[in-house]
Amino acid sequence: MATVTLKNLKKIYDNKVTAVHDVNLEIADKEFIVLVGPSGCGKSTTLRMVAGLEEISEGELYIGDRLVNDVAPKDRDIAMVFQNYALYPHMTVRDNMAFALKLKKVPKAEIDKKVEEAAEILGITQYLDRKPKALSGGQRQRVAIGRAIVREPKVFLMDEPLSNLDAKLRNQMRAEIIKLRKRIDTTFMYVTHDQTEAMTLGDRIVIMKDGFVNQIGTPQELFNCPVNLFVAGFIGTPQMNFFNDAKLIVKQGKYYAQIKGTDFELSDLHQKALRANNQQPCDIVAGIRPEHVTLGAGGLSANVEVCEMMGSSLHLHTDCNGDEVVLVVSTVGIDQGLVDGSTKTVHFTFPADLLQLFDKQTGNNLVWFDPESAAANAPVCKKF
Repeated sequence: MATVTLKNLKKIYDNKVTAVHDVNLEIADKEFIVLVGPSGCGKSTTLRMVAGLEEISEGELYIGDRLVNDVAPKDRDIAMVFQNYALYPHMTVRDNMAFALKLKKVPKAEIDKKVEEAAEILGITQYLDRKPKALSGGQRQRVAIGRAIVREPKVFLMDEPLSNLDAKLRNQMRAEIIKLRKRIDTTFMYVTHDQTEAMTLGDRIVIMKDGFVNQIGTPQELFNCPVNLFVAGFIGTPQMNFFNDAKLIVKQGKYYAQIKGTDFELSDLHQKALRANNQQPCDIVAGIRPEHVTLGAGGLSANVEVCEMMGSSLHLHTDCNGDEVVLVVSTVGIDQGLVDGSTKTVHFTFPADLLQLFDKQTGNNLVWFDPESAAANAPVCKKF
């Protein structure tokens, strides 16, 4: 098994376009790390540099203690699972899984043993003598993963392996990957644009945008402590609600968030962080997650525009004086007027200690943004 270290890794293409900017990342032995972000953010390019499929323009890449910038992909002791499976159509499942071992001239008995063990782990033993065209998408992806397992690499690289599958199969395969990780217990780098995959699979998540790392942290850290507006809006379904015309004010020595004319006294943690930063009153963007908004008298009011029935919950899309606010409301004991659309106005509130406060100019979180880690191109949330 092995650690993977990326030091100031950069990718510049011939047309002078920089696809990846100074990525710094330490992946521990046996850690499952997920790179996530929108299309074109540089996550797959970063993975391909680790695999050796893209040349590193600047920086250093270590697998274990070995610098591998100029090491051929076949000599890096990694295995990669691609989005499109990349199986040989004329070979059986067994031969596909055994192919890399045959090239290394591994004894046949050992090959057979490894293939059988991998097939059993993945539940594809009954398909070993079939060809890929006779398999479903999920079965083909299992074969592609099995082909990687038999090599017993130091590092597994997975580039959006579930994106070609339908929603139900994707959920099943996600559970299979979690089980697989527990059984083979090695180092994983996994790329996806699906934040649900990232949150459920990763020990830590790297969020990228436009070639830059925006935040590195555990799923809970990213959800609770986003360092900027992009991370806050990217993580969470439905995405975080933002009040774009909020203000940070001070009354009698305490900080308040002023939202739509209502003052919310901030929590002790907010007070401590803002004082530590010597934060002055300013215009802010205030954020609150839909799950944290509750209906009730007083508070803020909004006009209901769309109601989405989700079974156990109702998603209310409302207009709160120019800002879209989504409320996630349980359907247990719900007001029937919300379901049939006859209720046009709702009142809501939320706990002030769950508010996120973002600088309107920079987009950085006034509580959690750590300028020192951001300067080192490995942004993590500030601790208090």
